Amino acid sequence: MKKFSIEIKWALIGIIIFLAWMTLEKELGFHDEKIKWQPLFNLLYIFPTFLVYYLALQEKKLKYYQQNMNWKKGLISAIVISFIIVFFSPITQFITHEFISPDFLDNTINYTVSRKKLTLAEAKEYTTLTSSIWKNISDGLSFGVVIGAIVAYLLKTKTTLSKTS
Repeated sequence: MKKFSIEIKWALIGIIIFLAWMTLEKELGFHDEKIKWQPLFNLLYIFPTFLVYYLALQEKKLKYYQQNMNWKKGLISAIVISFIIVFFSPITQFITHEFISPDFLDNTINYTVSRKKLTLAEAKEYTTLTSSIWKNISDGLSFGVVIGAIVAYLLKTKTTLSKTS
């Protein structure tokens, strides 16, 4: 467990930041009157995600690997962080849809139907807490691993080739 204490710490920080981001989206109106812009605004979440992975892997490199971390070790740490975040995804989605923004799913359904993208029955079937959980799991794994791979590459210990004379 101690081996992954840094990953656990940063995964929990990532979860808190996700809930804060959902609160920010709600407070800025992206869960109701500006709902058509919510997917675009949500793309900006990539920046805090990148920062979390960067700080996590930087700490792992400094404190656990004593400044000597290769790409593979960094990637493994990033994958661990992603899996921890994804493990708690059902809870974060429940908190988001029950406490932070209880009308978000209904607002999404209404917007989708008003834009004639889906019928009411189709929108209700597609837009559920369960579908939000699965989307969050998929996004968490894919974005987490890709961002983690990039950050691991940026933070890997650079080796110099020595010339033989």
